[in-house]
Amino acid sequence: MKKLTLHEVEAVDELAWPANHQEYSLHSPALDVFTDFKNVKPLVIDAHASAVEVESLMKKAHVRLKLVIDKKEHFIGLVSYDSLNSQEIVKKLVKGDLRENLLITDFMIPKSKLKAIAYADIANAKIGDVIETLKVAGQQHCLVIDRKDHTIRGVLSANDIAKKLHLAIDVSTPTSFASIFEAISPIPQPLVV
Repeated sequence: MKKLTLHEVEAVDELAWPANHQEYSLHSPALDVFTDFKNVKPLVIDAHASAVEVESLMKKAHVRLKLVIDKKEHFIGLVSYDSLNSQEIVKKLVKGDLRENLLITDFMIPKSKLKAIAYADIANAKIGDVIETLKVAGQQHCLVIDRKDHTIRGVLSANDIAKKLHLAIDVSTPTSFASIFEAISPIPQPLVV
């Protein structure tokens, strides 16, 4: 093993910043706000995981979405932090479920109920196109599929888009594409007669 030299930090004044710092707009490529699973490992959770434990872990890690996989690591759905919040857990407890028996699958959106956008469409789209397309869905996340190899290629997140566009939206609360659309829509002007 190679021995590394430790240096004093007190002589260092500045932080390094990315050379390619970019400002984003509605006309920026949609790929700029896309989490590509070919570059970033997807956040997954086992279908048999305890919902209460996962909710706690997601809160600590500031994670808002996990993809749910079965024993064979096949994608079966997704779970958002919002669907695991304490209120949702309490609703299950009121119905008679035991806290320790609640699993991720009790709160996930199954694959059969999800919609996604094709990667080929995202590759040729602008951020504004994504927002416009998804505003009606009222979702916080949207999966992106690669139809060539039948994989989930990545995810689009309303929170990520809001941050990159510097929108005045509280990203600590669930942000849907509809709220982003409202934040960027021009204020209607009164009609002059």
